[in-house]
Amino acid sequence: MANTAQSKKRARQSEARYAVNKARRSRIRTFLRKVEEALAAGNQDAAAVALKAVQPELDRGVSKGVLHKNTVARKMSRLTHRVKVLGDAATV
Repeated sequence: MANTAQSKKRARQSEARYAVNKARRSRIRTFLRKVEEALAAGNQDAAAVALKAVQPELDRGVSKGVLHKNTVARKMSRLTHRVKVLGDAATV
């Protein structure tokens, strides 16, 4: 348990930061889930719209330090590819 005033303050700050980061992660996961659901349903238009909505959320997660930039780059690349493939499959 924190004993000094400084360590007590750091514990409070840590809890507050944890709550904010948890909310940010949850928001990002919600946006990602919308893309996944659209892909699972085979709806390329909805997936493209959801993908466009998730990109700024992921970028914001990087700038706020919630996610690593390479993780976001990998997720965006894979999701973009899946949406593109879904669109190509629909036209064939």
